[in-house]
Amino acid sequence: MAESLERLKKEKVMKTTLEELAAAREVMLADGATGTNLFKAGLETGYPPELWNVERADTITALYQEFVDAGSDVILTNSFGGTSFRLKLHASETRVHELNLAAARLARQVADKADRPVLVAGSIGPIGELFSPLGMLTPEAAEAAFTEQAEALAQGGVDIIWIETMSALEEVRAATIAAQKTGLPVMATMTFDTAGRSMMGIKPTDYKDFAAEIGLQGFGANCGIGPAELIDSISHFDALNQSSFVIAKGNCGIPAYIDGEIHYHGTPELMAEYALIARDLGAHIIGGCCGTSSEHLQAMRTALDTTPKGSPPPAEDIANRLGIAWRDLADARSSDARSSDASEGRVRRRRRTAKTR
Repeated sequence: MAESLERLKKEKVMKTTLEELAAAREVMLADGATGTNLFKAGLETGYPPELWNVERADTITALYQEFVDAGSDVILTNSFGGTSFRLKLHASETRVHELNLAAARLARQVADKADRPVLVAGSIGPIGELFSPLGMLTPEAAEAAFTEQAEALAQGGVDIIWIETMSALEEVRAATIAAQKTGLPVMATMTFDTAGRSMMGIKPTDYKDFAAEIGLQGFGANCGIGPAELIDSISHFDALNQSSFVIAKGNCGIPAYIDGEIHYHGTPELMAEYALIARDLGAHIIGGCCGTSSEHLQAMRTALDTTPKGSPPPAEDIANRLGIAWRDLADARSSDARSSDASEGRVRRRRRTAKTR
């Protein structure tokens, strides 16, 4: 695989395909947190990051570059909340094409000037509405919104449509149908953060079967609570067709408000351990979500490049290296699970629906 990667470099391939890079890399490193790092750059809470694609393009480009310099093989566009539904909250629903196109083009520029192959993934996040009968959102309206976004990302030059942080299968289906119209590879990740389920009650095993049914090129888990929980979620993905890419993109722990700032407990060393475990469990694309900086990514890159792949580690070993998964949440799958405080569960759910990748 190292020889294949060197060949791609020497040939100065400007736009490598997913299949080519996958053949050259044992595992691909995705990027880190967009929202967390933009907050550090001055983004105010509640302000849509997507507007910075035109208002502060240099800042967005600099973040993409940080991820590439840290070793990322796949960078996600700053378009997580780029549907008309989300942008309407900021009176920008008519700017879907403009903002998503800009996000993709900025990432494409950074990827194309890299000294090695780097793929651009067009990020599509949840709409933020509940589907009927729980809410007013219809599959047709969701598909139309996702289609508008996906087409703009494709026009901007992304290599992959990357659907992320989903909680409902209906929304994954609508986004996937829309994304598949572009003809690009489509990947989608769900978030499992409520006792090992998504906010809408979906289990990883449910999603594994669903991903195969709708024909995703890649599927997995992102965000959530922390590395240990993310690893527990992807451990249920081992039986999927080998032609699909398994994705692990976990948070750098739970955020804590300390001295006026948000801090995550995950160290670069912890995230490096998480990356190795994810790889040994069979993940093909590994990255970080909320709280993950370029420093974390550098540690993950070094660990993946210097540590030979091992056998899938037993649960006890994973717990010793990352901590106990779902320590504070009820886990119906475990006979010795602890019960969680109902109010804490509500807080987690509120935090989940409000956060930005």
